[in-house]
Amino acid sequence: MVEFRSLEVFYWVATLRSFGRAAERLYTTQPAVSQRIAALEEEFGGRLLERAGRGAVPTPKGRLLLDHADRLLRMRAEMIRAVAAPGVVSGLVRLGVSETIVQTWLPEFIERVSREHPSVTFDIEVDVTPRMKASLLRQELDLAFLVGPIAEPDFVDLELCAFPHAFACSPRLGLGPGRVPAEALLRRAFITYPRSTANYQHLQQAFRERMTARPRIHVSSSIATIIRMAVDGIGISMIPEAVMRPELARGELHLLDTGLELPPIQFTATYRMAPDATLIAMLACIAVEVARSFARPDKLE
Repeated sequence: MVEFRSLEVFYWVATLRSFGRAAERLYTTQPAVSQRIAALEEEFGGRLLERAGRGAVPTPKGRLLLDHADRLLRMRAEMIRAVAAPGVVSGLVRLGVSETIVQTWLPEFIERVSREHPSVTFDIEVDVTPRMKASLLRQELDLAFLVGPIAEPDFVDLELCAFPHAFACSPRLGLGPGRVPAEALLRRAFITYPRSTANYQHLQQAFRERMTARPRIHVSSSIATIIRMAVDGIGISMIPEAVMRPELARGELHLLDTGLELPPIQFTATYRMAPDATLIAMLACIAVEVARSFARPDKLE
């Protein structure tokens, strides 16, 4: 009788077109994957995958099995979601997170998941959105909290929360109160997220619309580094106010009215729709609840 585990192994080899990547995805070894596939081919009496170098492509019989495996795995996931107690749900989740989320509500999310699903663990990667999107597409991440939506086929984008951009600098720069003139802004450097991010592009666009000269912009993928540079008077930071609250409260930074209008940073919980995505979908829904709770007006005051 065909085992669900063997069907799961076949599904991921056929989907990822790779024995090695399927082994990584399933936290097993490549020889173990090869043994499962060989046993399936013997049981079904024919080749299910064509080996091409290090890749694997489903044969006509393999494509037929892939359709059935997809349906069966989804049915099993629905059964588990409907019947299993929360404490029974388990698994290691590869989670990608923007540092803005790390600095705001990620601890509350982890605490809630640990309380409701104590057998779930996380392998957390903190990175910028472009790299997390690439990792999602390569199926190296199961779930990501990033600047979205990524609007890719077979992916789910759930809105989490939006953070307005804020400009802040050290009082020693002598800027403000009141609207800071464009000429004064151009004499200072800005500090924000890497050039590959939408935030950087929005800042560039805002300057193009308001003035002809280009600003000097330092970039870093580390919010802690951006804040430290702003506190040291190196330039004007452009990141969400929520991640600068300690420095603002201590007077090490103060907010600026730059007159630059930028769209808010919208975050999504993004994951691929897959037969075994039941746990991921549950975690994404928890993230939505936690993010919306954090974004309530009484929490932002």
